[in-house]
Amino acid sequence: MEQVKPLSGPATTAVPRDPLQSANARLAAVSALLDNAQDSAPVVLPEAQYENHLVQVRLGMASSLFAALKAKHAPTASHSLRVAMGCSSWLMLQRLQGTQYDEIEVAALLHDIGKIGVPDRVLLKPGQLSTDEHVSMEQQRMVGADILRACCVSQNILDIVLYSGAWFDGRRDGQALQGDQIPLGARIVAIVDAFDAMTTDQVYRRAMSRERAMAELFEHAGSQFDPDLVKDFCTFISADQVKLNAAVARRWLQQLQGDSSNGLWQLAPTSLTKPTQASTLFQEKLLESMHDAVIFVDATLRISHWNRAAERLTGIATASVQQKHWTPALLGLRDERQKVISDQDCPIAAAIQNGEETFRRFSLQSRHDQQVQVDVHLVPVLGKGNTVHGAAMLLRDASQQVTLEQRLKSLHEKASRDPLTNVANRAEFDRTQEQFVNTHLESRVPCSLIICDLDHFKKINDGFGHQAGDAALIAFAALLKRFCRPGDLVARYGGEEFVLLCADCNNATATQRAEEIRQELEGTPQLCLGGKNITSSFGVTELQEGDTPETMLRRADRALYQAKEHGRNRVVQLGAGITSVPEPKRKASWFSWFFAVPVEQLLEKTLVTAVPLNIVVEKLKGFVADHHAEVVPVDDRHVALKIDSGGLPNLRRTGDREVPFVIDLEFEEVKDPGRGRGQGVSRTLINVAIRPQRGRDRRQRDVLERARQLLGSLKSYLVAQEQEMKAMVAPTPPTTPPVAGLLQRAQESGTL
Repeated sequence: MEQVKPLSGPATTAVPRDPLQSANARLAAVSALLDNAQDSAPVVLPEAQYENHLVQVRLGMASSLFAALKAKHAPTASHSLRVAMGCSSWLMLQRLQGTQYDEIEVAALLHDIGKIGVPDRVLLKPGQLSTDEHVSMEQQRMVGADILRACCVSQNILDIVLYSGAWFDGRRDGQALQGDQIPLGARIVAIVDAFDAMTTDQVYRRAMSRERAMAELFEHAGSQFDPDLVKDFCTFISADQVKLNAAVARRWLQQLQGDSSNGLWQLAPTSLTKPTQASTLFQEKLLESMHDAVIFVDATLRISHWNRAAERLTGIATASVQQKHWTPALLGLRDERQKVISDQDCPIAAAIQNGEETFRRFSLQSRHDQQVQVDVHLVPVLGKGNTVHGAAMLLRDASQQVTLEQRLKSLHEKASRDPLTNVANRAEFDRTQEQFVNTHLESRVPCSLIICDLDHFKKINDGFGHQAGDAALIAFAALLKRFCRPGDLVARYGGEEFVLLCADCNNATATQRAEEIRQELEGTPQLCLGGKNITSSFGVTELQEGDTPETMLRRADRALYQAKEHGRNRVVQLGAGITSVPEPKRKASWFSWFFAVPVEQLLEKTLVTAVPLNIVVEKLKGFVADHHAEVVPVDDRHVALKIDSGGLPNLRRTGDREVPFVIDLEFEEVKDPGRGRGQGVSRTLINVAIRPQRGRDRRQRDVLERARQLLGSLKSYLVAQEQEMKAMVAPTPPTTPPVAGLLQRAQESGTL
């Protein structure tokens, strides 16, 4: 039986594990440890108000290095802190202790310190880098090692920073080490670094869902990443991240001593200063609620503010453009004659230079790759003595086209209301969600669903009375409405359960919004409860291929259930999201009815995913649960699913009857010797055959399109792609657990 490599190195206490061991059993092994740690001190999370203090206690006198990175590029500093917290949580789950644990934490916190030496034109570029710029960015690891070499006495930290960008198979030009020769800490930092980068908004792409990011890690396991560590990281992601982060923050704040933190450095102690607020709370609320896009640019053409309306108009997320260098090409600006505006003719640069306020008509490239007419108001920001601090740019959509957000907002305004909370009721939510899903699927624009439930609501009614309970529901509904954007819909689904439909919003953005709601609710005393606080649990999902309103809602409800199972007062995200490339649609001719496809060959495909078989089975459980499928075992690696198609989007005519389908799935875990090192990289092949359960249904109109709809949904759940079988792919020994048995036992026990 294959053994997973332990986290090896000095002071390592991890024990080799069976790769087939249940992830739940492994996580349960540390549950008691985290619970005990949670009882010993209040939970402290790495939010903005704790960020400086966390860095100080972790780095000691070297916290000035982190302050320098933060002054150079604040988003990189925030990313480094998240990577350090993620590495520390992962190591805690592995029970790693001693000097190696400390060194990996410190190296992760400073792994991007070399970006101090990257030119601003490269670091702040609002788009993908050219080849030369990419090379310049890659050199930052050597620069970082040089910076640390002047003050760090630990060679292990220097090696981790230097090799954190090394590929596991050694294919990078000039790479000296490969495989296990690369320091363990560098291999760990590389995985957490890539995962955080993929799940964070960038200018050239939106953040990926956690499922798609994990699939990318598996796709490059054996080439870019250590395949055994990728498998282990998958288990770590399934753990209770809230408790792990709290335990890490508690360890830093309460267990780290000055001597241990400063023992790695040779400089005098320094301290971090608290960053100043760029604007007041009133100004921020005003800017974020404006319908017009507002962009602030400082005197060096660095973007300092990008409000929500700018996100809607351009499709570029705030987090991805913050502190980037402004250029007209970012929005594809054109003048009145549709001539592309160059950097030399940049209107913002001109306003900053001459200090004159201007009002012009431009066109820009919108999120749908269409030219949109906008009225642009440019206002230079002057200080005392006419000192120019930058410029503000206001953009108003001057086109006559009715946008998706406006149509959805109209639906929202006409919605029937819940009499208590004054939000939409369940019936209106059901009607709106169907239009919502269909519209976003047709336009290929992401949308998300947040379902939330007040924790222990019965205790509120029992302890304070039903009037206090009603007041708590009203306050919670008002909080949800404050976090709404144009086009969103808040509804009371039933009792203390609410849903929030988020237009033009992907998984990462919806999860962040749910976390902001959770934190504000948790920190707000309720007058109706005598000043006590209440909490809520959240489930988040994004619309994906093959979804129906029912499957999307069930997936979000599963996420909410997991949040409650893990201790409540937290956010759980499920779903891979929508792909950017639409599935090809085939229009059937009128005579195709006479040439029906044989039942056995209605739709047959081979799917491939980089995710191992045991994880594929867990994802398939979600598909079975959300589609209310019946599991029919055939043999260990062959299972049949019976499923109705009544909820599929293309079943729209009243005369169409439901067609029950049978989905035959045959699984095989293979090794691809063409990629990676050693015996190759594990992949999972799924042979899929979809047919109507009744032979007469093969002639029913649109039956093939419904089968394609089911296939698209299955591909989304499994994060798989269609692929032809290749001779180079060799099957692995039958060491994986029986798929059919696992699915059937899960369905019989009610855990699906």
